[in-house]
Amino acid sequence: MKKIAVLLSGRGSNFISIKKAVDDGSINGEIVVVISNKADAKGLAFARENGLDGVFVDPKQFESREDYDRELVRILKEKGTELVCLAGFMRIISPVFIEAFRNRILNIHPSLLPSFKGLDAQKQALEFGVRFAGCTVHFVDEEMDNGSIILQAVVPVEQTDTDDDLSARILEQEHKIYPEAVRLFCADKLRTEGRRVFIN
Repeated sequence: MKKIAVLLSGRGSNFISIKKAVDDGSINGEIVVVISNKADAKGLAFARENGLDGVFVDPKQFESREDYDRELVRILKEKGTELVCLAGFMRIISPVFIEAFRNRILNIHPSLLPSFKGLDAQKQALEFGVRFAGCTVHFVDEEMDNGSIILQAVVPVEQTDTDDDLSARILEQEHKIYPEAVRLFCADKLRTEGRRVFIN
């Protein structure tokens, strides 16, 4: 059973979907800690209400991003963390963090990477005029939204879509593929060769 940590900044809807899959036995893992950079994050409150260890680490207490990340790494290692899931964690993590958990950090992004990296991916997709959008679960490396792709889900773009319409349909798929990627990782089913991830 793998030890999972979740980092979040907001409501944590992807964290909740992962927790459900842990609770129903789909994922052979346990969530050992939930960390947030926001004291009032709804996801942090949800973690605590459900008996999980919810930790607020205040960025203002640290002089640099690296110092902040060293504290995160310390907490995660203390908990025996084997997999880190970023679930709406609105900070760019430093090489210090990535090196400590290389090939053990997952993120989900609301586009079909490598298209539409960064913020407002759904808006970018609409403005570009694509017919299909979606979401991607990927390993995290030193570049933003750049790591090896694990799973993707495709969502059709309707001509009447607003940013919110498209975001809602993509989020439905996020809640399916993120727990599945975590399940595959915890079952040792993922193998990486170069940029490609193979599912055994």
